[in-house]
Amino acid sequence: MIAAAMLALVLGAQDATAQRAAKPDGPARTATWEELVPPDWDPFARFRGRDLAAIREGSAAEQELMQVMREAWDNAPVRSDLDGARIRLPGYVVPLDAVDGGRLRQFLLVPYFGACIHSPPPPANQIVHVTLESPANWRSMDAVWVSGTLATTRQDSTMGVSGYAIAADSVQAYQAERR
Repeated sequence: MIAAAMLALVLGAQDATAQRAAKPDGPARTATWEELVPPDWDPFARFRGRDLAAIREGSAAEQELMQVMREAWDNAPVRSDLDGARIRLPGYVVPLDAVDGGRLRQFLLVPYFGACIHSPPPPANQIVHVTLESPANWRSMDAVWVSGTLATTRQDSTMGVSGYAIAADSVQAYQAERR
């Protein structure tokens, strides 16, 4: 059930219209998670023609399906045209390291609460590896805005595979933008 919900989330992201990347030396523009997904990526491609409803929970067939899904998501393509874009992206903190009494130097930024913690990680194109110049006091699942230059760099961690990275210029507590 969780896998189906996450696949639906990613499939919905395919319909988003891509926006132009900001110039590397210009101000960071607000980006959306949907923009990080290539418009032609089909997360269901490997599952076409399979009767997914017939797979029983806990069965060997389910284990095989989860492995195929994990491989597809860990290798999810990124948008190379966004490499070098200065963006500002909202998300949730998934700590990767702790120094100086729990302060973080790096974390994963994910699009929804609980990703990588209570459920399988999202596709790599929906995980951003964030590095901080100085350690900061962020906790697991804090909602934040991260600003910096986006890189299309795939990294594996204990919490999931990220398809993007940002050396953060700033990380701020999330506040909804006013319209």
